[in-house]
Amino acid sequence: MKKIISLMLLCIFGTGANQLLAQLQITSGAEIKLTTGALLTLKDINLVNDGAFDQTEGTVRITGNANTGISGSQPIRFKILEIDKAVGFKVLLQRTVHVDQQIGFVNGLLDLNGYNISLSPTALLLGEAENNRITGTNGGFVEITNTLNAPASANPGNLGAILTSATNLGSTIIRRGHQSQVNLSGQGSSVLRYYDIIPANNSALNATLRFLYFDAELNALPELILTQWKSNNNTSWTDQGFTSRDQVNNYVEKTGIMDFSRWTLSSPGNPLPVTGLELQGEWRNNTARLHWKTITETDNHHFIIQRYYQNGQQQFADIATKSTLHIGGNSSDITLYNHTDATAQATQGFIFYRIQQVDINNRFSYSNTIRLTPDGVVRFIDKVYPTIVQNNLYIQAGNAPIQNMTLTLHDMSGRLIMQKLLVYQSQQLELPVMVNGAYMLKVQSGEWEFTGRIIKK
Repeated sequence: MKKIISLMLLCIFGTGANQLLAQLQITSGAEIKLTTGALLTLKDINLVNDGAFDQTEGTVRITGNANTGISGSQPIRFKILEIDKAVGFKVLLQRTVHVDQQIGFVNGLLDLNGYNISLSPTALLLGEAENNRITGTNGGFVEITNTLNAPASANPGNLGAILTSATNLGSTIIRRGHQSQVNLSGQGSSVLRYYDIIPANNSALNATLRFLYFDAELNALPELILTQWKSNNNTSWTDQGFTSRDQVNNYVEKTGIMDFSRWTLSSPGNPLPVTGLELQGEWRNNTARLHWKTITETDNHHFIIQRYYQNGQQQFADIATKSTLHIGGNSSDITLYNHTDATAQATQGFIFYRIQQVDINNRFSYSNTIRLTPDGVVRFIDKVYPTIVQNNLYIQAGNAPIQNMTLTLHDMSGRLIMQKLLVYQSQQLELPVMVNGAYMLKVQSGEWEFTGRIIKK
């Protein structure tokens, strides 16, 4: 019989920005083991494993209102890992971990921080939403391997890469990362999500990929014109276009895919941020004020300011040109440029801008894309709060030209909890008796729709 050795719990507390958190440290030679049904709650506690932390049973729940980490010199294995941080706080990986059954999100982020999560073949990500999800702009990925024979809307691990094909792909690795993708010259930008899809059989697949994403991952790219991009070497990219896309359900789908590699989402004409070319802007006095900078310029000739409207034609149009400020187009100093777009129409919804930089050989690249919100944009729902509820919920209506709206509330299994027809106005609602947990909220009126998530505690 294996002996369960003691572990070390260090509790060091402070206040304010210099607060130090408690630390659950499994020292070398020690082991911590959970039994069936056991729950280990780590509230504002860092987990450090220098011994044995190999959980084939039980649940580890990480809670609290501070950022905490998972680290140590030895492997860490969870059966069920739950993230329930206060809004705005996260769990930071400081080593690779394995999960057997599920990672469940109630609140907060799980930041990969350059490390990886491996999932067992039947493991799932559950409860991911705009504010509760895996992120990782510093690198790292979450990975699962499944056998996919003639998959029909298969979503291994619930990672958000939904695959369909009449062909057997065989053993297939799916990796999801969250870094913006760039080309060989370090140019371009993508959404903050990519997938490596590596099937055993990778030819003549005639497959469909539905690529899911969150609004928080858009990376300032215009959602209405996103397309799927493919790379065989993670640096050279080709625009694969799209077959369908849905800004409400947040996906871009492409059919007729013959083989897989690395895939991401970006906008047409984006060479996948241009180093040193950074665009910013604001809406002021009924005009769009744009500012951009370059760190260095080599053979630069001019810039083209491009714009498109949310409610207009869904592609960029040239609206103005500005020449480089340097003779010969060469500079090693930071240079600032600006442009005022007095012709911008506030009634067309959100306005998107980008800068095209053109050199003396007519080669070009693009800045980041920004979105401005003019005064007068129609808003359906401004806010629903609080997100952690007890008995009441407040809806703050916008200025849409409608009379009524319908509110529905479902639990996470899809069961309808409440449905009400409401007058379109700001108001407080009394909630029905509900058990503690997460619920999906939808407010709808015709084509107008607002979705969110609340937690009953």
